[in-house]
Amino acid sequence: MKILVLKENHMKQVFTMKEAIKAAKDSLISYSSNDADIPLRTNINVKEAGGQSLYMPGYAASSKALGIKIVSVYPNNINKGLPSVPATMILLDEETGQVCAMMDGTYLTRVRTGAVSGAATELLSNEDSSIFAIFGTGGQAETQVEAVLAVRNIKELRIYDINIERAKDFAAKMMEKFNIKCIAVESSEKAIENADIITSVTTTKNPVFDGRLVKKGAHINGVGSYTPEMHEIDEYTVLNAGKVYVDTRDGVLSESADLINPIKNNKCTEDIVTGELGELLLGNTKGRESSDEITFFKTVGTAVLDIVTAKMIYIKALELNIGNQVEM
Repeated sequence: MKILVLKENHMKQVFTMKEAIKAAKDSLISYSSNDADIPLRTNINVKEAGGQSLYMPGYAASSKALGIKIVSVYPNNINKGLPSVPATMILLDEETGQVCAMMDGTYLTRVRTGAVSGAATELLSNEDSSIFAIFGTGGQAETQVEAVLAVRNIKELRIYDINIERAKDFAAKMMEKFNIKCIAVESSEKAIENADIITSVTTTKNPVFDGRLVKKGAHINGVGSYTPEMHEIDEYTVLNAGKVYVDTRDGVLSESADLINPIKNNKCTEDIVTGELGELLLGNTKGRESSDEITFFKTVGTAVLDIVTAKMIYIKALELNIGNQVEM
């Protein structure tokens, strides 16, 4: 049995963000059309280290993608110079069940998480959007920026982080990499002032901005919260958005306080969800209907994004003879 091992540099050689956005769309179409078998992920708390270990298996028939991603979320790793979300993706041959590839799951997570926000931004934000605000500068932030830049002509990027020095460092890095105007701001109010697109990618338990200050027509991506304790988007935003989309209903309604809390507090019902992004791509639900409408997309991540994206990377790596073959 031969296993193809792909490191981050291998994956970057064979796969672009635009390709990742296409993979995200294919993934969510597969999920919403009941083509995929995706159990809810298993979360194991490691309280002593302040972390969690997550196991995300799945199968998408149309993409012939079968695998499991093992990912850990350790926020304190940022202080140790380590990724806060280390992960490994294991891909299996769908015809034999044998492992055919192992790849850097940390980079895969970053790419597919950025890509699903990019897909939502492409489908839901106004096409003339030019000001983009991002909350959080951790390991997921860079691909969030890259994905939005792949679908919209952004002229100004604003960065907010609870640590202003991290925000400044991130701004300098993004300016050098993408050659756009980048500003580290000291308040959430400055970040979202007249912002056309807002992405929050944090693990906070408290909302990061006041939804009453969001401009008409803005599109918001809620990316960071993935447990009932994490709550980065306030109830006002959820309740007053013209459209609320999710990557998966099952995942978001059971895992993210962004929607769990207003439902639990009897401010709304599960019907607040307009639809899954895959349903929008299938034409089964309405998209943005006016330039003044505020749209909100919530993702908690789903294994279908990992397995479909991983399979596409694997196929391209084989075609280009990239990576290291290991015999078992």
